[in-house]
Amino acid sequence: MNAILIKLFATALTLSQVTTRPDAVRTQFDPAKDGGQVVAILRDGCAHMRKSFDIEDINLDELISTAMEDPSAVAGDNAPKILHGLDIAELNTSYKQFCKGENPANSPFEAAAVIAFYNNAVKDLPSAEALRDIKLPSASVILDAAGKPYSETFETHGRRLVVPIEGVPDLVQKAFVAAEDKRFYQHHGIDERGVIRAFVGNLASPGRPAGGSTITQQVVKNLSVGDDVTYERKIREMIVASRLERLQTKPQILGLYLNGIYLGRGAYGIEMAARSWFGKSVGALTLPEAALLAGLPKGPNYYSPDKYPERARERRAYVLSRMKEEGTITEAQMNAALASDLGIKPPDAARQDSGFYLVDHVARETRTFAGLETLTNASYTVRATVNAGLQSALEAALQEGLAAYERGTGRARYEGPELNLSEAIKRIEAAAPAPEPAAEPAPAPEAKKDAKTAKGADKGAAKAPAKPTVQPAWQRALASTRPPLYDVRWPLAVVLQTGKNGTRVGLPDGRVASLEPGPARGKLQLYDAVRVRLREGKGSLRAELRVRPTVQGAAIVLENRTGKILAMSGGFSYPLSQLNRVTQAVRQPGSTLKPLTYLAALNAGLQPNTLVMDSAVTLPPIGGVGDSWSPKNYDGGGSGATTIRRGLEFSKNLVTARLLQGGIAAKAPDSLQRVCDIALEAQLYAECERYYPFVLGAQPVRMIDLASFYAAIANEGARPSAYALEAVERDGKPLYRHPDKAPVRIGSADRVAFYQLKTMLQGVTQHGTAAALSGISAYVAGKTGTSENENDAWFAGFSNEITVVVWAGYDNADGVRRTLGRGQTGGHVSVPIARAIFQAAWANGVARTPLAPPSPEAKALIADLPIEPRSGQRVAGGGFIEHFRLKGGQVADTQYALVPRDTLYAMRPDAEDGDYANAEDGADVAGDLFGNLPGGRRTTEDPFAQRRSAETDSDRTADPWGLRRDRREESQAWPGRDRYGQVNPVPFGSPFDDEGDTRTRQRRRDPDYLFGDDPGY
Repeated sequence: MNAILIKLFATALTLSQVTTRPDAVRTQFDPAKDGGQVVAILRDGCAHMRKSFDIEDINLDELISTAMEDPSAVAGDNAPKILHGLDIAELNTSYKQFCKGENPANSPFEAAAVIAFYNNAVKDLPSAEALRDIKLPSASVILDAAGKPYSETFETHGRRLVVPIEGVPDLVQKAFVAAEDKRFYQHHGIDERGVIRAFVGNLASPGRPAGGSTITQQVVKNLSVGDDVTYERKIREMIVASRLERLQTKPQILGLYLNGIYLGRGAYGIEMAARSWFGKSVGALTLPEAALLAGLPKGPNYYSPDKYPERARERRAYVLSRMKEEGTITEAQMNAALASDLGIKPPDAARQDSGFYLVDHVARETRTFAGLETLTNASYTVRATVNAGLQSALEAALQEGLAAYERGTGRARYEGPELNLSEAIKRIEAAAPAPEPAAEPAPAPEAKKDAKTAKGADKGAAKAPAKPTVQPAWQRALASTRPPLYDVRWPLAVVLQTGKNGTRVGLPDGRVASLEPGPARGKLQLYDAVRVRLREGKGSLRAELRVRPTVQGAAIVLENRTGKILAMSGGFSYPLSQLNRVTQAVRQPGSTLKPLTYLAALNAGLQPNTLVMDSAVTLPPIGGVGDSWSPKNYDGGGSGATTIRRGLEFSKNLVTARLLQGGIAAKAPDSLQRVCDIALEAQLYAECERYYPFVLGAQPVRMIDLASFYAAIANEGARPSAYALEAVERDGKPLYRHPDKAPVRIGSADRVAFYQLKTMLQGVTQHGTAAALSGISAYVAGKTGTSENENDAWFAGFSNEITVVVWAGYDNADGVRRTLGRGQTGGHVSVPIARAIFQAAWANGVARTPLAPPSPEAKALIADLPIEPRSGQRVAGGGFIEHFRLKGGQVADTQYALVPRDTLYAMRPDAEDGDYANAEDGADVAGDLFGNLPGGRRTTEDPFAQRRSAETDSDRTADPWGLRRDRREESQAWPGRDRYGQVNPVPFGSPFDDEGDTRTRQRRRDPDYLFGDDPGY
């Protein structure tokens, strides 16, 4: 028996059973015993088919004969592949045997062969009950802090929002029924007339075979048996569909269908499709919109309004004509819909292009806090804390800052284009009409009628508004591509010209710009897609090439009072690396951890003007075990006696270490323990490593924990818990809401100590290691940090409202610690990025207010008094206003608590044999140790002056405080300042625009160096 004939008879056996005995469909027959029963079932089935067609007054015999008049159409080269080898004579004989009651002697039918194929096809048949209880994979919508849709999370082939059938307007339901299965409410899962029409059409017309599937069968195919184009799948599909019809109502089945189908643009289900194509919910769809969507299941790509708008109009016209024939709409409604525009929104608006690290973090929090195993097993509405505008700006600032670092250090390397659009452009330029997809069954009389109606409708559609201007092929290719680095903020451009006449690129909006190729000079090819930064101004549009850096970075913006994560990026680009370096990685924080030690000292009673020796120190082993510790400053030297305020502002390692010697507790190990206690209570660490380099940031920390600690400083000791998940809802019912709780106070230090520390950190941004922020220092305080060998560059800072932490460095996944390069410190690499983020925050709704004065609780214990900033000496008037702790209503004078007055006099350059030199006015002062003038007179120079006279001693570099420095520092300029402490206008334009600086910059020596020359740490 012919192999194809076996498959056809097995399919007919299935169809006969589900139409004549749906309650007793057998899935196994005995090849030896059940041959007669199979013959009876086939004859019953054929009689049923003839009766069904008699209802419509259609002569089935005539249809079959017409299809068989030209056997070459079936058996020839143009026949459908699944019918190759079919003997038409055998088919005709079999038809007479089972449908006309004849008993031909040469019957090709072999029951055993048909039964064997059938039994194998229905083996391990899926359960229809599983479809009844199925939970479709769904997409959850994530809303931003403003309540606007921000992102979606879904599985592959699961980008859908499930809606109950009651939520789908009747007009939309009828549009899909009219287009896909007009007898949906009459049949019982299988439309035998549709199957026969499809079979006859396949015999008469070559091309892709039509299936004649009902909506119920499509549900089964999409959600159960799969979409293999085989007889086996068709057999399984018909049986399960028949059973499903007995388990569920028609509305329930239609609901499964509308929620399960694919409708283009990555959207599954009617609700997601409505949002993706029209930016609205299914309940708000208009008639032409509903008809457009109803026409897509037949061929979402072929009829795509994005790619083939005219085909989409034609298909919409067909659906409207079917709706009019079914009496669902009037002719006037049809004509109005035909004349309307397609009305789709741009596809780019439906794509998320930022916040992927943050969305991942939100998903993890839904598991931790809301107890949801996954956000894809149902359609949830998730409310996040993200500020959408700030999130995009943060990513742009981080990406530009990292690229600026590599350009500035000569490390930028062009490794080729992100992609090349040559093939895409060729396809667009040579686009030919695509082959027609599987069509509605032909050539039944009513099908001809439908076609005629559709043609009429097409004419109406042709009268729609004129076509828009055709875009160049390169622009269309650029607009339709999804670049590999889809979250990079630089525009993607396509190279249109290279050679001696220069390089020009095309932009997504159609403009053309001249390109400065930079490291890609001589390497660009026609139609390469590259990243650029635009330079708009007078004259022609210019662009600069941007290459992906190999250095990594991360940044976070935290709301101080609440702990809400307003923005976060865990790396340069999410497609390159999904590791969130804000929450899932630890790095040495360097000097950004020093405020812990100063906080402990202030809480122990020291004042910001307390003097500490910035000189060599050796701390003995803890408990007598191990080696002694002798840290060094970044520059290798020291500056003598200095206040602890300036020790923090200029990040002196020796000052920090000396605070452990009696500044916090009597003994260094006890002082270290108190610093550890604060670190643990601040939840910076789960465990503190008790070794001295800890105070200089040797123990790695998570960025998100560091951000919470700096927010606590802004809050005078109230530490918020960082979070990104605000609430979760399903079908409008709340499942989780973040508890409204106040920040927890860090009890290891009081409000006064925290406020004093805050003012000292403001000094860092005014004239210290973060002096590049001096222009906004009225609003921002913070600390730079650089780990050993410049492996990590940090800035952590805050305003009244937010905390910003930025890190840059190379990943250590390969076990190799790679340096950023000598002089590439937190102040140089991370501060410009942080500055851009603060400015973006203020531009996106975050208040910009001067740093707040002390709280009433702290103010009652603080006295503001003027001091001479170099020596910390109190003066009668003028000078710098320092904030002193009151003890018993009096200012506790700790200026000489760590450096006795006698020691200072002994260190005077004019002292001989320990005798004090005579001052002209007999004043009890420390001479030029603090920059004082001869004769004991104090200079009245403003310690925050941004300029120094060029006549200042040329053999030393003076910082803004007028301190003597080691001559080795003479050539080392600090970021934002020249060798005389004068503020350089850096950046000149944007925080990353170094083009305006035509001077040669000296390589700086940053005081954030962690461990001096000791390679053991």
